[in-house]
Amino acid sequence: MDGVFKLDWYLTAIYIEVMSVKGLSSGELDWRSKLHEVIFEADTLAGRAFDLVLILSISLSVLAVVLDSVASMHDRWGDALYLAEWVFTILFTIEYILRIVSVRQPTRYIFSFFGLVDLLAILPTYLSVIVPGSQYLLVIRLLRVLRIFRVLKLATYIGEAKLLTTALRHSRRKITVFLFTVITLAIILGSLMYMIEGERSGFTSIPQSVYWAIVTLTTVGYGDVSPVTPLGKILAAIIMIMGYGIIAVPTGIVTVELSRATAMGVTTIACESCGGEGHDPDAVHCKHCGARL
Repeated sequence: MDGVFKLDWYLTAIYIEVMSVKGLSSGELDWRSKLHEVIFEADTLAGRAFDLVLILSISLSVLAVVLDSVASMHDRWGDALYLAEWVFTILFTIEYILRIVSVRQPTRYIFSFFGLVDLLAILPTYLSVIVPGSQYLLVIRLLRVLRIFRVLKLATYIGEAKLLTTALRHSRRKITVFLFTVITLAIILGSLMYMIEGERSGFTSIPQSVYWAIVTLTTVGYGDVSPVTPLGKILAAIIMIMGYGIIAVPTGIVTVELSRATAMGVTTIACESCGGEGHDPDAVHCKHCGARL
């Protein structure tokens, strides 16, 4: 990571040096802030329009890839879909370059979650020239639709997502213990059913019986294996009733953590330095890189 930060520092220094050589004033450099506001934020009409067009392009590009995987559509519209794929890829490549240009610390954006997703959204098409078939990996573009929270200005929804993430993180140990208990219970109940029913009823092994116990505990009930003896049916009924109680446990755990968590407002402001998002309303500095907002 030290190498990354050094590279980032060098790029920033080179940029400042180039701008100083050109003799550009701070006012003339305001284009970067405007470009950043349009691309990364949705506080202006231009920014909102940009993101709406971006989401529409993402959806259409994924639709083109999906349709191209259908044999009948490929035979009839293969050339048009292939052309559309390259058009969208070129557009997304230009957008990716503009995102790098608009931030003051490019490497922070490049190695961020959305930076990697943006890169993965364009790589498959170029790789398809070398490795045929890799273009179908373009469905990863769907991940970029996550930006829709910013486009629709649903700051409250972003806050709720943050709250839910916090609750799940605090619940992870309890849920881990719960899952371990369920797995142990499934092994014990599956083994009992194997002893009761045996191979004549389809319970050919303990793994097969454990599979049946899991299906029954989760109230899925495929019905591919079922008990036929009275004792087996009694045990199955007990497991079914237990299943309803087990399903409610993780819900209760998360609910308790949600009630403990404190909801905080989140803005759609993106850091001009690294492109980081999800800042609190009273935030002065970016929580990702420390730059002033």
